[in-house]
Amino acid sequence: MIEQLFTKLESAYPEMVDIRRYLHQHPELSFHEHKTAAYIAAFYEELGVDIRTNVGGNGIVATIKGAQPGQTVALRADFDALQIHEDNDLPYKSTVPGVMHACGHDGHTATMLVLGKVLHEMRDSLHGNVVLIHQHAEELTPGGAKPMIEDGCLDGVDVIFGTHLWATAPTGTIQYRVGPFMAAADRFELTIKGAGGHGAQPHKCKDSILVASQLVTNLQQIVSRHVNPIDAAVLSIGSFVSDNAFNVIADQAALKGTVRTFKESVRQTIAEDIERIIKGVTLASDVDYDYTFHRGYPPVVNHEQEMQFVVDTAKRVSEVTTVEEIDPEMGAEDFAYYLEKVKGAFFFTGAKAPETEYAYPHHHPKFNFDENAMLIAAKVLGKATCEYLTNEKTVNEKVAK
Repeated sequence: MIEQLFTKLESAYPEMVDIRRYLHQHPELSFHEHKTAAYIAAFYEELGVDIRTNVGGNGIVATIKGAQPGQTVALRADFDALQIHEDNDLPYKSTVPGVMHACGHDGHTATMLVLGKVLHEMRDSLHGNVVLIHQHAEELTPGGAKPMIEDGCLDGVDVIFGTHLWATAPTGTIQYRVGPFMAAADRFELTIKGAGGHGAQPHKCKDSILVASQLVTNLQQIVSRHVNPIDAAVLSIGSFVSDNAFNVIADQAALKGTVRTFKESVRQTIAEDIERIIKGVTLASDVDYDYTFHRGYPPVVNHEQEMQFVVDTAKRVSEVTTVEEIDPEMGAEDFAYYLEKVKGAFFFTGAKAPETEYAYPHHHPKFNFDENAMLIAAKVLGKATCEYLTNEKTVNEKVAK
């Protein structure tokens, strides 16, 4: 069965590339992926696969029912793009100004569409069911995973697998981690409200830039002095805006930042410490402020048994040259919500071309990836799916239920 799966995937690889390039040319932002969702739905409808549309928003759920009874495996791929203007000179570059697939979601979607097509063709050999979750809005909180789950995308699912094409790791590499893999991601916004005036008369003003600058420095002390060094945490200020003439003391300054953690206790401590420090500095400077802390995605925590199952599977795919456990990644993913509901595993599929000396990182205007990685991802996910459904232990677990 696996040999047949691989042969079919290899034959369909050109179609996978064509789909990816079409989607790359027609990106849509999070929560606005209407045409992409229609494209995905039409693909499955033409095959005769059962689908649900508008799941939790723009999500699509396709279900392939095997001829034999068994467990239900879910696979997930996201399909939203980013508000970035593409700077690549490619024949399939984005046709939408200011929007591009700069994270590989076009590749995720193409991979799963073709894998779904192949599994549908092999449905008479399948034990159990395969649920294909095409998720909208991964890039922008509150994300698409949570509303899709609330709308029933995981109903009846026993296990879920997912991967992210990782353009900074060599093609042929599978990277994973048992347990905490990707961090929780929160963000905050802060506006300092001082009193502006002439730059030659600072004593008559309340300098919002000076106060905001103090906060940039003071907030860094939270991680360095308030968090146990054993616990991973990041606090970064990503935006500092106060646009004025050269001789004007600004009345307002706006900061935006992000917090990345793994432990809930650390997450809560940092949120509380940020506000306490803001209160103290603004009180000492006699200025007002507006502050909002937005809780984002929880951490991605892989289940040990399911992650090891994927690892063992990947090692038996010939195109996979390296399977390595890596340090936790401080980036975030709303795949975390699926793993809070059902057991499963999420991993990286290396997508850096061997001849490439420098790989532009994700979310870069020149981002791209080695399309051969899509075939590797499809083989690992497809093999894991088929073998999980026919695994004696998992079959017995389903019967016992």
